[in-house]
Amino acid sequence: MKLIDQDLSEPYSIYTYRFFVQQWPDLCLLAYDDTTGDCAGVIICKLEPHRRSYMDEHFASDKVELMRGYIGMIAVGTKYRKLGIGSSLVERALAAMEKRGADEVVLEAEVDNAGALALYERLGFIREKRLYRYYLSGTDAFRLKLWL
Repeated sequence: MKLIDQDLSEPYSIYTYRFFVQQWPDLCLLAYDDTTGDCAGVIICKLEPHRRSYMDEHFASDKVELMRGYIGMIAVGTKYRKLGIGSSLVERALAAMEKRGADEVVLEAEVDNAGALALYERLGFIREKRLYRYYLSGTDAFRLKLWL
């Protein structure tokens, strides 16, 4: 929890993390430092059915329900950034979601979080829409989407 509290602008409550871990344990991943045993990074995801919208032209017209993955949170400790840990966590989570049948994956990122936006866009996510005053601080977010 220390990593999450330090590195997220708006961390979830402990109950939210427990919910994710209990419901989707294979989509909640940790990265550890082999030398110190410290937690270097964490990603929390889920996968659920999602009714397709009229704008989802990416999929066959007869597919009414999609499996939508969601990246709820990712945090990498300050001293572990720029080492590929965040990319590795996202790639492993995406692979696990795709293995379970995900059609798409979405997430929200703060508009001023250039590092996170660059990471996700490198992995193929696109900015689907801007969510005004999305966070409690009043900061806007981008909803990002990746079709698998």
